[in-house]
Amino acid sequence: MITIAFIKKEIMETWRTRKILILVIVFFIFGILNPLTAKLTPELLKMSLKTTIPFPDPTSLDSWLQFYKNISQMGLYLFAIIFSGTMSHELAKGSLTNLLTKGLQRRVVIFSKGFVLFGQWLLSIGLCFIVTLGYTHYYFPDNKSPHIWLALWPLFIFGLLLVSLLLFTSTMINNNFGGLLGTVIVMIIFNLINLYKGAVNYNPISLVSKNLTIVKDDTKFFDLWPSMCITVGLAIGLLYLTVKLFDRKKL
Repeated sequence: MITIAFIKKEIMETWRTRKILILVIVFFIFGILNPLTAKLTPELLKMSLKTTIPFPDPTSLDSWLQFYKNISQMGLYLFAIIFSGTMSHELAKGSLTNLLTKGLQRRVVIFSKGFVLFGQWLLSIGLCFIVTLGYTHYYFPDNKSPHIWLALWPLFIFGLLLVSLLLFTSTMINNNFGGLLGTVIVMIIFNLINLYKGAVNYNPISLVSKNLTIVKDDTKFFDLWPSMCITVGLAIGLLYLTVKLFDRKKL
């Protein structure tokens, strides 16, 4: 379903438009700031509050707290902004018409774009994680974060849903910011669902908000199995709907 030629075309386009460069720079900066913010926050609070009350010394947990906070509050939406028009832009300029008339199947376009987008999600998260890991070991050489690698998997899985959502909304809405709008709406819905405590372990948003509990306790990973399965199911369902929607699009 995925053609090497079309994947190369997608990769070259992200390089020419500097999208991949922006991702690398921003997520690299996030990686540096995560442990640095954790390190400096107590001192900054003392200065701003003008108090001599001692604050607890920061630990590696504080660094990973910043990592997941930055990813879920800024990194996720930055990714959505950059790729919000991944399909609508192609449809608007008609660049797919020649390829499709020459026999390229429409589902190949969707799956190839999804493959490249997910690869860039993995690259962004992986780069930020590695940089954060290095500086965290430097600033906080403790043993308070024993399961950092395990806590990363839910974040990767959430990327499947994010990519599928971007493809679906940018195909459905003829606007370059369709993907961003869809992402914001869905995240609001997920947050509203989370108000009901019984739904937390079934809510996909838990994959980007409950990671720190896994860092401290690996048994918490299994609590998120329902949300991981639901997230994968939603991602597959959205991809299916995207293919059907794109099949009906007139170019």
